[in-house]
Amino acid sequence: MAAATPGTRALRAAGVDFELHPYPYDAAAARTGLQAAEALGIAPGLVLKTLMLEADGRPACAVIPSDRELSMKRAAAAFGARQAGMMPVPKAERLTGYHVGGISPFGQKRRIPVAFEETVLGADRVWINAGQRGLLLSLAPAAALAALGAVGAVGAPLVAQAGRDHPE
Repeated sequence: MAAATPGTRALRAAGVDFELHPYPYDAAAARTGLQAAEALGIAPGLVLKTLMLEADGRPACAVIPSDRELSMKRAAAAFGARQAGMMPVPKAERLTGYHVGGISPFGQKRRIPVAFEETVLGADRVWINAGQRGLLLSLAPAAALAALGAVGAVGAPLVAQAGRDHPE
């Protein structure tokens, strides 16, 4: 398994400390983030998934815990948009240069706004896709934000709240 991806190269170029964590990727898993957390023995709330969105037709990226659902209302608000929706898979793959199941917020082909779920910012470390299926990287949330250059919304409430938001 290659440890050099656009994401790991971008982090190394930025001088960001991180660790790589390969795991056996299961393409048949219903929720790959949860499968990765189980394979590595990590709390699912610390394994983050990278979701590619369109906010008022503009590309955006939301990074949330793998055991939570994204609230499109909250995502739209985080990006200063009226509405948000999931980006079609072919467009997400073209825009990022990654395949779904291996999309990282780091080292994407094009720089776009990124919002992290605010509840993960207090963690010591989080695990995020390194840019390849079956490979996560771990780092401090502050280091992740710094590496992304705090483009766009940072630390926004993005996940659906039980009984208050509907995951759309």
